[in-house]
Amino acid sequence: MLPSFLSFVALYESYLRRCFIKSGLSQQTIDVDGETTLQFWGPSPARSARRPALVFLHGFGPKAIWQWRRQAQHFAPEFDVYVPDLVFFGGSTTRSAERSEAFQAASVGKLLERAGVERYSVVGTSYGGFVAYHMARMWPDRVEKAVIASSGINRRRSHGAEMARRAEAESPADVMLPETAASMRRLLGLAVSRRVSGLVPDFVLNDVIRRLYSENRKEKIELLRGSTTGKDDTPHVSALQQASGEEGEVGGHREDRARASA
Repeated sequence: MLPSFLSFVALYESYLRRCFIKSGLSQQTIDVDGETTLQFWGPSPARSARRPALVFLHGFGPKAIWQWRRQAQHFAPEFDVYVPDLVFFGGSTTRSAERSEAFQAASVGKLLERAGVERYSVVGTSYGGFVAYHMARMWPDRVEKAVIASSGINRRRSHGAEMARRAEAESPADVMLPETAASMRRLLGLAVSRRVSGLVPDFVLNDVIRRLYSENRKEKIELLRGSTTGKDDTPHVSALQQASGEEGEVGGHREDRARASA
């Protein structure tokens, strides 16, 4: 592994941390129950004045700080922003055997309850969109607005198989959790572009893998296998009944949500 002063990943993460701190957020850890601990970025617990709460849920990749920097900077001046690491990402962990998105949603809900947040809006992307959907379904009286972006909540099992086929991999886990520079380049080719992935040298890709993808690899594979979204070829997406009564339509299914722009 490259030493921190030579590592692009370590240097950029240091920059991200400074951005979050400058936005008025601090990294905190809460034991949400007897088995699960979540690490998150949020407003100071000492702050007395409450503002509207906005929760950002990351996708299945690097921990949250890598995915929500711009949004945290933009919204923190007017919202109480919470950016948690989902279980087995960053400093979040559990002794529970549960691995579903509903378990992730319940854990984030407990985190917010422990933090004294009664009502909030939630934004989720990719895997975080699955979690956001379950949070809105489980607590329509708490979740005021839900934004689900770039997230196939109505995906089918065949979609995962097709992704693996396109990437010439044996399984979705081999695509989502790269172990070599070649597999990291393959993931970048799917997520960004093959032209960009071809410009990144192997030593940088290996540093990314070691620092961002190697931790809790076994447990993350279990999360993919334990996912209830896309488990079969019949989508199980029901309408969300938010207390606000606003209705929208996503993926052919009616659900309550709010449109937001970042």
